[in-house]
Order: sequence, then C-alpha cells, then structure tokens
Amino acid sequence: MRPTIHDATARQNSGEPLSVIGQASGRSNGPRRPTMSAEDEIAELADRPTHQLRLAWRKLYRRTPPAGLSRDLMIRILANQIQEHAYGGPSPSLKRRLNTLAGEVEKGSLSFDPGVVLKTGARLVRQWRGHAHIILVIEDGFEYEGQRYRSLTRIAAQITGTHWSGPRFFGVTKRTSRSLSTTVRSGDE
Repeated sequence: MRPTIHDATARQNSGEPLSVIGQASGRSNGPRRPTMSAEDEIAELADRPTHQLRLAWRKLYRRTPPAGLSRDLMIRILANQIQEHAYGGPSPSLKRRLNTLAGEVEKGSLSFDPGVVLKTGARLVRQWRGHAHIILVIEDGFEYEGQRYRSLTRIAAQITGTHWSGPRFFGVTKRTSRSLSTTVRSGDE
C-alpha cells in the first residue's frame, strides 16, 4: 500500500497520471474540489514526459491518442479537460448547439457570417405611420414599451399588426454589395 502523495513534484516524478485527469471516470460536468489547483496541474503538464501524457490520455478517453497528434496539442486538450473538471464544462444545450454547428460545417451549409450583431444597450428607432418606435437591445432580447421580447419579429408584428421580418423591418439585416450600390445610386437622384 502506497502512502498518499500530496506534493506535486513527488507525484510528477512518481510516474502516476495526473490527479484531475485520473478522476475523469466520474464524467461530471460540475465543479469539484481538487487536491491540487487546476492552474498547478496545467503548469506541470509541459514538464511531463510524452509517455505520461499518453497514459493520462488513455485513462481519460479510454483509447490511445490519435496518430500524429502533436505533444503541444495533447497538452492543450488535457489542460482543457483539467479546467472542465475543476470549473465545470459547457452546458448540455451549448454542447448540442456546437454539435449542430459542426454538422452544418461538415455538410458545407453553414456560413460563419453572423450578419449584424447588436450590442447590449443599442437603440433601434423605426418610424412607422407617423410614430417613432424605440427598441432597446438588452442582454437576452429586446425591450419595447416596457415589455421584453426575445425577437424583433414579434415587436414588428405588434407595431404593424401583420407578420414582418423583424430584422428587416428595423433595418438591421446585412446588405449585399449589390444592394448597397443601387441604394447609393438611387439616393443620389
């Protein structure tokens, strides 16, 4: 029976896998209390020999590291896992969204251009039938006349009484270079 080793240097020289990575079998996304700080474990990754990094990888993923995976990339991936175990990983909804985006990239159907991104605190003003409508961009949506909305389309429908594309109604869609050139020409006349 071995005595418990608390010193990071002694653990590093013992040839045992890293403590946080060794605890990966619990597969919990929640935070935990490490015996050694995550920052210390990440700092010691670079000092570990490659064969110990591979052992930690095998313990974590239950398979050998991919062929051709560089030592640097292996350290980065293991460091990410240490942080996830120490501070909690991404939420299940974020994981689903990332998987969806990855699938769209593989199919070639995704454009990484998000269009116009509105900053929190921005005000959108739209003149409609003689009345100025002011919308405030808030962290989780929009505010119009004291009510919160998740989409501009709902606000546009309330203002007009019919279905409109909210971003188009408020003029926050990204224009193509062709529509910009026709807008400039028609504005000069």
